[in-house]
Amino acid sequence: MNNLLTKLYTKFSNDIGIDLGTANTLVYVKGKGVIINEPSVVALNTKSDRVVAVGAEAREMLGRNPDHIRVVRPLVDGVISDFDVTEEMLAYLIGKVEKLSPKFFKPRVVVGVPSGITNVEQRAVYDAAHNAGAREVYIIEEPMAAAVGLDLPVRAPVGSMVIDIGGGTADVAVISLSGVVQSKNLKVAGDKLNTDIVNHLRDEYKILVGEKTAEEVKIRVGAIDEYEILESEVRGRDMLTGLPRQISVTHYDIYMAIKDSIDVLVDGVKEVLEKTPPEVVSDVMQNGIYLVGGGAEIRGLDKLLSRELDIPVIVGVDPLYSVVLGTGKILDDIEGYRQILMHEDDEVPLL
Repeated sequence: MNNLLTKLYTKFSNDIGIDLGTANTLVYVKGKGVIINEPSVVALNTKSDRVVAVGAEAREMLGRNPDHIRVVRPLVDGVISDFDVTEEMLAYLIGKVEKLSPKFFKPRVVVGVPSGITNVEQRAVYDAAHNAGAREVYIIEEPMAAAVGLDLPVRAPVGSMVIDIGGGTADVAVISLSGVVQSKNLKVAGDKLNTDIVNHLRDEYKILVGEKTAEEVKIRVGAIDEYEILESEVRGRDMLTGLPRQISVTHYDIYMAIKDSIDVLVDGVKEVLEKTPPEVVSDVMQNGIYLVGGGAEIRGLDKLLSRELDIPVIVGVDPLYSVVLGTGKILDDIEGYRQILMHEDDEVPLL
C-alpha cells in the first residue's frame, strides 16, 4: 500500500527544492530545473493588511514606498524573523509552481537553510512550508546542499570544504561521511558588505546612498586584488547641502569599504580549519575549497582566500545556483540522501 501511495505521489505531485535566502529565494522543480529566482521581499498594505507584491515587484518598491505600504524582508541572517510574511512568500512561490505545473497532490519540498539553525528555527521553517501548501517538508543545511550541487563526494570518507556567502550569512563547512565535521556561521555576507559600502561613501565622500544602490555598485565594480581600474557613477544625497549629487567610485573604493569584513571572513575560515581533524584537512588541501553563493562573484575573492589559506579555492560552477541545484539532486534520491536531511520525524522535541 505504501509503495502504491509513493508512486501516486511521485506521478501526481510536484517535487520542489527551495533555497530560502535572506536576499533571494530560488525554486527548483523536478523535471523542469530552476524556474524561480526572486528577491526575498514582501510588500504589505498596512491599511488592508493584505500582500501587495512579492519578490522582484516588491523589491522595486524599497525606498519608494508610501507610508501605508510596508516593504519587508522576512528573513534576517538566513532565518525567519517574520513568520507570517515568510509563509505568505512561500505560499506565493509554491502557488506559482503549482500554476505552472498543476498536480493533484500537494508538493514535497526540500528547503535549504543556514548551518546550525536551532530547533525553534527549524520548526518555523517546517510550519511555514506546510502552511504555504507543502505535503512533506525536508530541511538541509545550505553548505551540504551546495556540496551535493557541486557533485562533491559528501557520502564518502573524504573531506570536502564549502564556503557559501549568501545575503545574510556566510556558511563555512567541512563535510565528510554525510555529516558536517566542522562549521561556522558568519554574519559577513552580502547585506553586511552593502552596509560597509554605504558607510564608506558617507564617511569618505559625504554622500548618502541606499543599500540597493550600494549593492548595484558592488556588483558593477566590486573587486579584490589587482585589477585594471573599474569605475562607476553613483548617485545619492549630499550630506552638506541636502541636494542630489553624483560621484565616481572605483573598485579600490569598494575594496577599502569591505576590507574589514573580508578579514573577518578569512579569520572565520582559518578557525574552522584549525578545528578540523588533520586527515580531513589533508583532503581539503588536496581537493581545494569551493566558493559558492552571491559573494563568490566578487572579483578576486577566490585568489585572496587561496593566498591567505595556502589552499586552492575554486569558484563553483553557477555559484548562485549551487544550493538550489543540490536540493534538486536530493529530490531525485531522497532515500539515498536521508542521512543528510532533517525531517519532522527526526526532530528533537521542543520543550
